[in-house]
Amino acid sequence: MQIMKRTVLTLSFICGLLAFSSCRKEKETKEVEVVREVEVKEVEKEKGILERAGEKVDSEVNKEIDKKIDEIGDDN
Repeated sequence: MQIMKRTVLTLSFICGLLAFSSCRKEKETKEVEVVREVEVKEVEKEKGILERAGEKVDSEVNKEIDKKIDEIGDDN
């Protein structure tokens, strides 16, 4: 009786393992290639960062001077 019980339990355990392991699907992996086009703006190589910053400040100062000249010129 014990041998039959052990055999039935063993067979049911093996059937259970086969049932759960054979039905699983493997995960599918997808490869995606991403291509990005980037536009690069070249900086003037002849001038250093201080010269470029100086030119920007000069242009701002010139704008302020032009405003003052226009104010003085309107008095005539």
